[in-house]
Amino acid sequence: MNTQRESEWKKLYTSEDWWSVWMGFIIFLFAILGWFGQVPKLGKWTFNPADMFIVREGTEAAGTLAFPILLLLVTLGLLMTVAVYFMRGKPGRFLGSFTVVFILAIVSYLFANQVQVKAYGLGYAFWALLIGLLISNTIGTPKWLMAGVRTELYIKTGLVLLGAEVLFGKILQLGGPGLFVAWLVTPTVIFFMYWFGVRGLKLASKSLVIIIAAATSVCGVSAAIATCAAARGKKEELTLAVGMTLIFTVLMMIFMPMIIKGIGMDVAVGAAWMGGTIDSTGAVVAAGAFLGKQAEQIAAVVKMIQNVLIGVVAFFVALYWTTSVDRDPSGPKPNAMEIWYRFPKFVVGFVAASLLFSFVLVPAMGQSVVENDIIKFATKSLRGWLFCMAFVSIGLESNFKDLASQMVGGKPLILYITGQSFNVVLTVFAAWLAFGGVLWPKPF
Repeated sequence: MNTQRESEWKKLYTSEDWWSVWMGFIIFLFAILGWFGQVPKLGKWTFNPADMFIVREGTEAAGTLAFPILLLLVTLGLLMTVAVYFMRGKPGRFLGSFTVVFILAIVSYLFANQVQVKAYGLGYAFWALLIGLLISNTIGTPKWLMAGVRTELYIKTGLVLLGAEVLFGKILQLGGPGLFVAWLVTPTVIFFMYWFGVRGLKLASKSLVIIIAAATSVCGVSAAIATCAAARGKKEELTLAVGMTLIFTVLMMIFMPMIIKGIGMDVAVGAAWMGGTIDSTGAVVAAGAFLGKQAEQIAAVVKMIQNVLIGVVAFFVALYWTTSVDRDPSGPKPNAMEIWYRFPKFVVGFVAASLLFSFVLVPAMGQSVVENDIIKFATKSLRGWLFCMAFVSIGLESNFKDLASQMVGGKPLILYITGQSFNVVLTVFAAWLAFGGVLWPKPF
């Protein structure tokens, strides 16, 4: 046991989990001090892809993003290289291959930011995953490039940054109705999907079942990553869950606003319905915007409240896997430290970031400064870059043959569709009770 504890102390500076926390808070420090400035956010383009790199003030070209992008590449690359060094990787190899992954992320944004493509909801995550998969399954991912394929480091750091966007002040704006929709439905769907996957479909991999259940019920990719870490699932299982989630997220983002308008559903009810079921925060905001500004705010806040459950779900999955799924019946009963060893540490960073921004920075600096000068212009944009590189990496290390082996006769797809259907029906009922004037007064 002492040896294991010593190993845990060593992981503070050698594991991806902890380095994602340290890097997240270094980025927060840089953003608060204004050292990052505005992280480059690539623009839209219609006919000329070069327009994506031009900064405009009104209709006039005011500059180019070339230098800010180069500065971001160098800063982020050096920061990641330090982490790789302490994780006993090869810094020289990493920095070169990281540059290629970063360029592939730019290409992903290039496709995603075309005006017509953007209208269809095919965001950077879709294109990043597709580009990575095309390379991996055609010419094959070169061995030298794999040094920069640090999927978990990118996405875990991004999840720590996501914690800054979960502000408790915003959550309290919707109070009881938002909590009712997000926190009542989510655990119900997880329990149903886990029971259906293990007992109904008899899927042998319980980790695959819980990863798909978390992705469906909480917030898609972010929850899938945290749950996969807690259950120690396979990368192929995570890739499968992410792929299904991205496809259905696009479909739901497009068709749910159309259905809400078509049947004349109350806008607040429809917004809460989308916030509780669409698996990506960005897609939720985009879908809510189709119904108006107030609907966009309701949908976003419901999703934000749901995002809080990332840490809660990861904790209980780690607890259940330690005490039941992975437990040796003939061995001693696991103690609290065993659960801590299993718990994904980047979730600690996610929760700490939320608490720091909600209860320290917002009161000290003001909500407007925190949201606009720190989150909007620095951490949120940087999270987008990290997530984009993570999706490129997922594609680069995935093989269709490996993914096909996880399909088990299509059962994971059946699990996702059945669970999402249950989620959609239960959430619209909860949204009607909470936002339709039944349990609480209508918000507008």
